[in-house]
Amino acid sequence: MRTIHTEEVIKNIKEMCIEANHYLTDDMVLALNKATGAERSSLGKQILCQLQDNLRIASEDMIPICQDTGMAVVFVEIGQDVHIEGGLLTEAINEGVRQGYIEGYLRKSVVKDPVFRENTKDNTPAVIHYDIVQGDKIKLIVAPKGFGSENMSRIFMLKPADGIDGIKNSVLCAVRDAGPNACPPMVVGVGIGGTFEKCAILAKKALLRPIGEHSHIPYVCEMEGELLEKINQSGIGPGGLGGSTTALAVNINTYPTHIAGLPLAVNICCHVNRHCIRKI
Repeated sequence: MRTIHTEEVIKNIKEMCIEANHYLTDDMVLALNKATGAERSSLGKQILCQLQDNLRIASEDMIPICQDTGMAVVFVEIGQDVHIEGGLLTEAINEGVRQGYIEGYLRKSVVKDPVFRENTKDNTPAVIHYDIVQGDKIKLIVAPKGFGSENMSRIFMLKPADGIDGIKNSVLCAVRDAGPNACPPMVVGVGIGGTFEKCAILAKKALLRPIGEHSHIPYVCEMEGELLEKINQSGIGPGGLGGSTTALAVNINTYPTHIAGLPLAVNICCHVNRHCIRKI
């Protein structure tokens, strides 16, 4: 049994909130570089170059990549041989978010009530997902999610008979409906299976998969490639102003489901796809 104090969790979450809002992961940097070189539209290439300039300025001057610094989504994988001391883990995570958004001068975008809209003034509470895994470590993933792209996400409760064609058509429909509002080039996370809420979590987790890393399931891998190609043929392009780069990746996660259903979620993320990963 290994003991981890909540102060260590608070410190890491605080740092990760700041890091994720100022620096892209290496795979996203490489994907944007590749897209800039391959973009066939002169205007699209210009937009991609401007996005890269924005990323450089953000990292050099410690200015957030985007003015929407997102609602903090935190995935926590807790080793079953870990003992937490010093308080509740959920409270520690929210304290880390609070410190990160205040000390990092990040925009506070969370309201206490979805109807009456009073700002919490510290971007808490976070949305937290827990998994118990083997081992004596805690894996933390902080993924600030801006709502320009989040608002474009969809859930489809398909019929089993809709099959693969129904899945493809639904994903393409979600992307077409999103258009420029999701700040393309986008990353498209897709969750298939489970239940209403499970497919949405699968889709959110799919956004965290490194760009260029595909599903190990052959038909899913094939579908990822086909959907990416079709999305990039849509003409939406960088910034929604036309071009051959509408998406950088389509990542699909699957899960067993009920005989009577085919739940499908599409969680779209903008061109920065911010997240930070650490193990403690």
